[in-house]
Amino acid sequence: MKTGKISVHTENIFPIIKKFLYTDQEIFIRELVSNAVDATQKIKALASIGDYKGEVGDVKIQVKVDEDAKTITISDMGIGLTQDEIEKYINQIAFSGAEEFVNKFKEKTDTSIIGHFGMGFYSAFMVANKVEIQSLSYKDGEKASFWSCDGTTDFNLGEGEKQERGTDIILHVDEESLEFCNKFKIKSILTKYCKYLPIPIEFDGSIINPTKPLWTEKPTELKEDDYQKFYTELYPFAQNSLFHIHLNVDYPFNLTGILYFPKLTDKFEPEKHKVQLYSNQVFVTEDVKDILPEYLVLLQGVIDSPDIPLNVSRSALQSDTNVKKITTHISKKVADKLAELFKNDRKDFENKWEYTELFVKYGMVSDEKFYDKAVDFALLKDIDSNFYTIKELEDKIKTHQVNKDKKTVMLYSNNIEQQAIYVNQAKSAGYTVINLSGYADQYFINKIEEKFENIVCRRVDSDLLDNLIDSGIENTSLRSSEEETQITEIFNKIKEEGFEFEIAKLNSTDSPLLITESEFDRRFKEMSQTQAMFASIPMNASYKVKINVNHPLMEKLLTSDIEKQEVLSQHLLDLAMLGKNLLKGEKLAAFLNRSIHILN
Repeated sequence: MKTGKISVHTENIFPIIKKFLYTDQEIFIRELVSNAVDATQKIKALASIGDYKGEVGDVKIQVKVDEDAKTITISDMGIGLTQDEIEKYINQIAFSGAEEFVNKFKEKTDTSIIGHFGMGFYSAFMVANKVEIQSLSYKDGEKASFWSCDGTTDFNLGEGEKQERGTDIILHVDEESLEFCNKFKIKSILTKYCKYLPIPIEFDGSIINPTKPLWTEKPTELKEDDYQKFYTELYPFAQNSLFHIHLNVDYPFNLTGILYFPKLTDKFEPEKHKVQLYSNQVFVTEDVKDILPEYLVLLQGVIDSPDIPLNVSRSALQSDTNVKKITTHISKKVADKLAELFKNDRKDFENKWEYTELFVKYGMVSDEKFYDKAVDFALLKDIDSNFYTIKELEDKIKTHQVNKDKKTVMLYSNNIEQQAIYVNQAKSAGYTVINLSGYADQYFINKIEEKFENIVCRRVDSDLLDNLIDSGIENTSLRSSEEETQITEIFNKIKEEGFEFEIAKLNSTDSPLLITESEFDRRFKEMSQTQAMFASIPMNASYKVKINVNHPLMEKLLTSDIEKQEVLSQHLLDLAMLGKNLLKGEKLAAFLNRSIHILN
């Protein structure tokens, strides 16, 4: 039996580079400029430790486009390459020179070397049918080097013409990629990926990255105005952020950045203002959903970490140890920041709650560790605009909002206008009603019940108030059992699908008919609308219609002839449906016509 190692040859690798290595062709600019920055950082590092005695000078990277010659040139003033190094680092594909450099000098310098994008140089062949290298090494006595390759297995390597230290990468753009010979196109790509790089990038006579990124500055040297200006730079058309978090960690992982709390509402569109991911100040992506949990993606700003692996699968990212640590750290910092704001100025925190509650509630239902911290500052707002923490609300209502099972009942409304009848009844009875009308509230309610075992959440229109809360008072019926049966039979004649009539002994001043919907059935229906796993389950509406036999109109109903009984019962049901926002279309038109007829 013969054993050996599988080898990868250039004739196999080039098709992979062109079609599969990167999803966007424009990435080649990022890769080549990153390599140029890498080479420039190296010469600065060598000079700082005395291994390079020459003059570093005012280093910069130049990007040039020659539309007539159909070439793109990336030039740096870095360490350059000898012929031997070209043979080692270019011809031996996928060998990381940056990694070797860091390992060699890690005891002497802590400089940041990009070198994190793998086969960056060969991304040039995504758009070029020929690539040339002209380079002069920083090493004394070395001659200039030249290399060229047309994307086949053949290459030329020999003496070059470069007169100054550094490297020029010349791309001869193929016919299919001539869009990249457009100066406006290249400038937009440079601005997207390179505007925060630590080495000046010159293009068309101007510097693409004139300012030092704010997240690399010391927080003690920055003012609130600095953070807001940077936020406006990131999101020019957004309102000012509410507050920010400056991240700066160097152990056990490297992480810097600034995260902002935008003014979130239920109409917030996170795809328009995403968190931007950088690696050593090189822009990578705005698609961070595989790195951060969804509720953190609702934030905005920048995170920069060379410890997040790039161009790998989603499952690999989610299982990566450093990614998990970074996610945990950011979540903790966010929770700590909110807790600090709540403690230091609760009134201001309450004023901003409408913009932060979506994020907080989303975080609480999806992250147990975040919940453990947020439960102390998450707020509930009642219909009179009073704020409570969950524990504060429980303490307020636990003595008088109790059901027959001795559970504390948290009454809530998700639409105060549509549920006004039920809200007013609860308020008149002295009960507290919480306003829960947000996108995340249907999940947040379940979380409260899960964590607070003595609390049950009930929407005000889910049942009669006396059934929701045990008032200790039982009303008596003004009707005999025969009359109750007769009233039920009258309404059953107009019964519609999904409605079930029940006798209720309410006050004479209460509505003649009240429509309720089971809390369990309604929640299940709402969850089915947002979760695909329930999509195939039929969700027919089911309502209980409570007939208030003590209302004066029931006497009129009993004493009317059959024709008037039908008109009156239908009109009462329509009024109840109207109060529940269930009367629409032809039924609404029929109700309006009948109302005019009755008035005449």
